[in-house]
Amino acid sequence: MKHFFYPILFATIIINLSGCAQSLYIANPSEKYNMKNKIIGLPQNIMLVDDEDSYVISEHTGKIQEPKIENSLPEIEKSIEGPDNREDSKIMEQSSSQAMLDEALEHCQNAHNLRELGKLDEALKQLDQAYFLIVDVNTDLLPNLMQQKEDLRFMISKRILEIYAVQGSVVTGKYKAIPITLNPYTQREIDSFTTGRERKFFLEAYKRSGQYRKQIVEELKAAGLPAELSWLPLIESGFKTRALSKARALGLWQFIPSTGYKFGLKRDTFIDERLDPEKATKAAILYLKELHQLFGDWATVLAAYNCGEERVLRIIRGQNVNYLDNFWDLYEKLPNETARYVPRFLACLHIINHPEKYGLEKIIVDTPMEYESVLIRKQLHLKDAAKAMELPEQVIADLNPELRYKILPENEYLLRVPLNSSSLLLAKVEKIPVSIPIPSLVQKEILDHRVKQGDSLWGIARKYGTSVLAIRQINHLSHNSRLSAGQILKIPNQSQKQLVIYHSNSPEISMSSATVL
Repeated sequence: MKHFFYPILFATIIINLSGCAQSLYIANPSEKYNMKNKIIGLPQNIMLVDDEDSYVISEHTGKIQEPKIENSLPEIEKSIEGPDNREDSKIMEQSSSQAMLDEALEHCQNAHNLRELGKLDEALKQLDQAYFLIVDVNTDLLPNLMQQKEDLRFMISKRILEIYAVQGSVVTGKYKAIPITLNPYTQREIDSFTTGRERKFFLEAYKRSGQYRKQIVEELKAAGLPAELSWLPLIESGFKTRALSKARALGLWQFIPSTGYKFGLKRDTFIDERLDPEKATKAAILYLKELHQLFGDWATVLAAYNCGEERVLRIIRGQNVNYLDNFWDLYEKLPNETARYVPRFLACLHIINHPEKYGLEKIIVDTPMEYESVLIRKQLHLKDAAKAMELPEQVIADLNPELRYKILPENEYLLRVPLNSSSLLLAKVEKIPVSIPIPSLVQKEILDHRVKQGDSLWGIARKYGTSVLAIRQINHLSHNSRLSAGQILKIPNQSQKQLVIYHSNSPEISMSSATVL
């Protein structure tokens, strides 16, 4: 039952001059009331009167007590708003809100069908109607509908952006062009890279880029993407293949496990393809193309690459979709790390485009190592293979960075070796001993944790030496998810003994100096 409002409420006591009967009338000229519910404690001979009809509540003859007018109205209101009626009101409100959410979902489905037919404008109208419906759903009173509403909001925002991207109305530049905006944000990063505390990091990363950029540029051109994106690993990892972030993003292109898996990067006991520059580059290109199809302009694509498209979409959905005409409007609302990511990349491009001004012409960049591949059907350690070829172990390790423990898988592996070295290895491979992994070195990669009363994600992550983000990802938990006693959580095992050494002179790139894989 909906709440009662009394725009005009007054009581008139009609007293029969003969003294035989009295009646109390409540007049309301604005709306009728359903008086089927019991009203407890009302005086006898009370009638509610509106402008059209009268509803008799009780009608008895006999002597009655004179009611106090100042007390009778609150009693009436209190009795009408009894517990049963409040419960009925909540049920009706929930039913109405659920109906609106269901109708909004139907509009989303209609929009999808219209988009498939190429009727983009009509699809946008359907999404607009869906959005207006969910806005009216009050989840403060109905928290059980909150997740449905949030899911619909996300779906509507994403589909609107997809349609605008298809129409091309949000693209601020050519597909193959990344406009460099020089503003105070970009200039601050230019100063940090050229005269500030990150100068040494930038120059070393620039020198190291020569090992990988030739192959990256070729892949980008083949995919039809801007060649400037080949400099993205400079701010991602400093062009270090074994760079590992606090969020457990790994490799040249800094993939977290779930995103890497989505784009074809495999990970098992012995191999993590996020560490392989060639395989990770192909995956990064697929991801960048998908993001550009979604957002339409490269500045927003880079922000989404850094913190994930879902987070960027959450920031977008409360805004007018046309914000994409100016990325810097979105910039103000992004997390600090992501907000700096885009101007850092633009600063990197500006410096590289002016090598004489910033002294880059004096730096001799590294050259890529030429190699050949040989199929090995034996579990070897790289130090034994290097010894057979009379080469330093690090040379073979650098060519095969995806080998997590410098040990080949059990069955077969296409090993990269320097040019003209494969024949020597094959000649001696039968005499090379099999490398048996130490049980304490290679452990179960996923642990189980039973949630106890008082446990928190932060405390569990600290206990196992992992991150809250990693636990959420592997268990598909949202930010609003709550733990319950007895719940079983999967925990990424961090106890393997191999250390990945990464020394970064850049305080802006969050890496550990000795991080356990």
